[in-house]
Amino acid sequence: MKRKIAIPLENGVLCQHFGHCTQFSVIETDDNTITGHIKVTPPPHEPGLLPSWLAKMGVTNVIAGGMGKHAIDLFGQNKIDVCTGVQPKAPEELAMELIKGELKQGNNSCDH
Repeated sequence: MKRKIAIPLENGVLCQHFGHCTQFSVIETDDNTITGHIKVTPPPHEPGLLPSWLAKMGVTNVIAGGMGKHAIDLFGQNKIDVCTGVQPKAPEELAMELIKGELKQGNNSCDH
């Protein structure tokens, strides 16, 4: 299965607040293999912008620490699966955990 996974970054690891990240790691996978990896700078933060921006890039999955309900709903409307409550790790490690079905989700750290 091919996926394109977006992970918000801060200092090279998963950023705990999705909308405030400084960079995204976008990782392409095919079955259990990483086939591509780029880092992109998001546009200036505006509510509701990132889900459509990532959808235009072909993203299928987002891994986040915390994300507001409105953003989660917008990702759903764009047919992008969201995993929240994930602890900071390197993006490649998180992507591998997701594709192997081993990604641990906890409480969504965003309450708005």
